[in-house]
Amino acid sequence: MVQSRNYNFDFDPLSISFHRLSKLFAASLLVVLPVALSSCQPASKEKAGGKTEIAPATTDDIYLYRGIGASFLCNARSAGVEFPKAVGIAAATYAQVLDGKHGGIVAAAGKEKLSNKQLFAGAEFQIVTAALQYCPKEVPEDVKEKVKIAIEKANANNKN
Repeated sequence: MVQSRNYNFDFDPLSISFHRLSKLFAASLLVVLPVALSSCQPASKEKAGGKTEIAPATTDDIYLYRGIGASFLCNARSAGVEFPKAVGIAAATYAQVLDGKHGGIVAAAGKEKLSNKQLFAGAEFQIVTAALQYCPKEVPEDVKEKVKIAIEKANANNKN
C-alpha cells in the first residue's frame, strides 16, 4: 500500500507578487533580448548575378520593433528601472536590429542608410510614443510634455 505524504513547501508560486515577477521578467529580458536579437539574419533579396541586397525595414517591421521596444520599456519601468536607462536600452536594441537586419535602411525614409544617431533618435521617439499608448503611467510627465510639443511642431510643419 502506498502512503500519502503531506509536503509543506515554504514557496507558494501563487503568492509571488506581480511587482516581483515583473522585476524578474525585466531582468531576464536585459540578458536574453540582446542575445536573441543579435542572431537576427539580415533581410535580403537575391539580385541577378548572385548578389544579395538587404531589404529596407517595412512599415510592418517598424511596427513590430516599436512594439517590442515599448514592451521592454513598460516592463523595465514596472520593475523599477529608471526611465532614461530603460528607454536607452530599448532604443539601442531597436537601432541595432534596424542596422543589422536592414542595413540601417528604412523604406519610409528613402533608400539611404540612416546614421546610428538617426536610428537611435527615431527608435527612441517610436518607443516612447508607443509606451504612451501601452503604459502611460510609466512615462514621466516631462517626457510626455516633450513628446506633445514635438508632435504639435511636426503637425504644424506638415501644414506648411
